[in-house]
Amino acid sequence: MVERAAIKKSVLLAWCSFDWANSAFPTVITTFVFAAYFTKGVSVDVTTGTAHWGYAMSISALIVAVLAPILGAIADHGGRRKPWLAVFTLICVLASAALWTVEPNASFALLGLVLVVVANTAFETGMVFYNAMLPEIAPPGKIGRLSGWGWGFGYFGGLSCLALVLVGFVQADTPWFGLSKDAAEHLRITGPVVAVWFGLFCLPLFFMVPDRPKGTLSMGEATRRGLKSLIGTLRRVREHGMMVRFLIARMIYVDGLNTLFAFGGIYAVGTFGLSFEELILFGIAMNVTAGLGALAFAWADDRFGPKVVIMISVTGLSLLGLALVLAQTKTMFWVFGLPLGIFVGPAQSASRSLMARLAPAELRTEMFGLFALSGKATAFLGPALLAVVTEATGSQRWGMATILGFFILGLILMRGVSDKK
Repeated sequence: MVERAAIKKSVLLAWCSFDWANSAFPTVITTFVFAAYFTKGVSVDVTTGTAHWGYAMSISALIVAVLAPILGAIADHGGRRKPWLAVFTLICVLASAALWTVEPNASFALLGLVLVVVANTAFETGMVFYNAMLPEIAPPGKIGRLSGWGWGFGYFGGLSCLALVLVGFVQADTPWFGLSKDAAEHLRITGPVVAVWFGLFCLPLFFMVPDRPKGTLSMGEATRRGLKSLIGTLRRVREHGMMVRFLIARMIYVDGLNTLFAFGGIYAVGTFGLSFEELILFGIAMNVTAGLGALAFAWADDRFGPKVVIMISVTGLSLLGLALVLAQTKTMFWVFGLPLGIFVGPAQSASRSLMARLAPAELRTEMFGLFALSGKATAFLGPALLAVVTEATGSQRWGMATILGFFILGLILMRGVSDKK
């Protein structure tokens, strides 16, 4: 166990730097630039690309749902978490770099989808081990603030990487390194840029943040005990009733969030006609509002409790999401889209801090594995439902409307959750 009284501010900053590092991946690859490039420039058409991207995200979510609880339970018995985090970070970095090979031709669509599935699966699985470090290094009574600061760092990290892509490649008359716009190299380069960004800025965590002592068990024995522990936890699920209620509620509203992240850029391009340049500008602006929201609500998490923050955030997401579905012009998309970002960060940050408060110390990584499971168990449902509705109606607007149902149902279920340990 890490001695929290000895934790320095530089260590807390190093932990937050991982959020800064890894947020480039969901911001640039799965939400804004590469997702839009795939649907508009690689797939045979936008509607088909939207559907195929949705199915790929669903496959990734299912893999994470199976792996995360198992690996989390094994890590609890094996001791250290950073080696696990390092492996999945490396996989995500390498798969992201390989996206350079996805050329603007439908024959490269399958390759692009496979690489995105591998990278996204590694990204999400690694978060299990990263999140499990939170309660062990956070100063007493400041779990919510540290979680919020991490999310805030993450949004500004995503913002910075997007700005780099915009200035150096997308909007430049002559992209850096002499890249060809005719071959979409100025868009394909986003994969290697994210890989370098993630690989570089994750290093402070691995060098500065303390890990738990190495366990005395062999990998085989840790695996055996971890699986036994996970099965026992699932059998005694009633002993963790409040946590189960929270995980079910989170499973629903995070499904809506994940679908929004995966298809927000696609929706902006396909329905409102945003160019790639406009899309990146919107992404930068939204990351500003999301980062400010995460930082602003961080103190409220510790002051009023994470449940209050989650309820306010999901309500805001529901109302502004409805406005975006009804919006008819590009101007109204900006008007309602930017404020929506204010509530995205707090919903995620407060969820993480609530789990850190509820999880038993001896099962912390296992519980964060179940936390990941709750974010992915039905994560195939949101993208799949959106894909089916989009194909059936031929309308991205009707597909995006399905997200609202997840927010509203999650909000209703969250009412029965207590944030007391």
